[in-house]
Amino acid sequence: MAEIPIDDKHQLKRVLGPLQLWSIAVGMVISGEYFGWNYGWEASGTVGFLIAVLLVTVLYVTFIFSYTELTTSIPDAGGPFAYAFRAMGPIGGFIAGFATLVDFVLAPPAIAMALGSYTHFLNPEIPILTTAILAYAVFITINLFGIRESANFSLVVTILSVIEILVFMVLIIPSFKTENFVANSDVTASGVFAGLPFAVWFFVAIEGVAMVAEEVKNPKKTIPIGYITAILTLVFLAIGIMVLSGGVGDWRLLSNIDHPLPETLSMALGKGNAWAKVFTSLGLFGLIASFHGNTIGYSRQIYALARGGYLPHFLSEVNARYRTPHWALIVGGLVGFVAIFSGTTDKIIIMSVLGAIVMYITSMISLLILRKKEPTLERPYKAPFYPYFPIIALVLSLVCMFAIIYYNLFLSMLFFVGMGVCLAVFMLFGIRFVKVSAVRNTKN
Repeated sequence: MAEIPIDDKHQLKRVLGPLQLWSIAVGMVISGEYFGWNYGWEASGTVGFLIAVLLVTVLYVTFIFSYTELTTSIPDAGGPFAYAFRAMGPIGGFIAGFATLVDFVLAPPAIAMALGSYTHFLNPEIPILTTAILAYAVFITINLFGIRESANFSLVVTILSVIEILVFMVLIIPSFKTENFVANSDVTASGVFAGLPFAVWFFVAIEGVAMVAEEVKNPKKTIPIGYITAILTLVFLAIGIMVLSGGVGDWRLLSNIDHPLPETLSMALGKGNAWAKVFTSLGLFGLIASFHGNTIGYSRQIYALARGGYLPHFLSEVNARYRTPHWALIVGGLVGFVAIFSGTTDKIIIMSVLGAIVMYITSMISLLILRKKEPTLERPYKAPFYPYFPIIALVLSLVCMFAIIYYNLFLSMLFFVGMGVCLAVFMLFGIRFVKVSAVRNTKN
């Protein structure tokens, strides 16, 4: 397959090392430890949701160990779009690209609303929407100044976020009681399935590392290190937070708010305790890390889709000085900015998660196809226990997708109808513009 000719106007810059990649991977996800997952308690109860989290943990462990093979073999900024294009052609690439855009464009508005909720908890006079709007303006601006600068910023705030969560767990351990965790929590199969999208929120967006693959030094070695250390970090934090928080008091009081961790500290240490305020202030770092990481993710996906002919070509232009996809950053930000005004964090989360799950399905199918279709493709890292790991990830992704559809029929209809309409328009008017060489087979 011929490589796409990329001139200096459309070329990204390789500057990222293993530690920076870990920080981007964890940073993209870590806001999921601060909010969003607790809506799963409302759907499943604590015990039912724990089962959902364990199922999703198996999904992500098998997925990441499989997905890393794709990312190292095809280190393209398009990520899932690039893999699906190579395995299934333009239509497969379109479906993967659409799903990934929904995933990464809708995650930031949910995080922005949580940022607003945390600052409102600190100072009720600050409106939630004001903080959310400012977040978009600030972090699009930061990302315009270059990936090295963005990655270094991400490294600092991610490390602070991880340390803070560890401190949080230490502070609430003395208040944990098993009887609190299991109280008012009847386990049913329907409850477990209803909680799956919120369990996915604990880990969703870690796949975004693939979208900075063209900016990684020595991707064949760096990407596996970044991915595997990140997923192990996140599994430990997710299970620790969910279990310990559920045993502090009446978990039902935490099941439908956007700032569950400060409220958990208030329950454990008493209302007005200084630690709750300190934690909320520092907790902004975790939300900032994810908002920042997802901004990187959506911009690279838009950039890659435009470079491949799926979106207007001007979106693939990069800034001459900073080598960042400035138009992709701005346009994607405008779409997310509009989503803020829906004011429905749980629904935005579900839509983002549905996009992620569809993308996981296309990625695992692509992996299985490429093993057959291109057996001689250079694979610096191979999925362990092949084909079992990718098949397990695929089956669990399908289970999650059907659970989301069953319990969120209207939102799912919006997603799939929107995909169908866009696909029809693409097939009628856009497919002719997609370059056959849209996926680069880089040999770095």
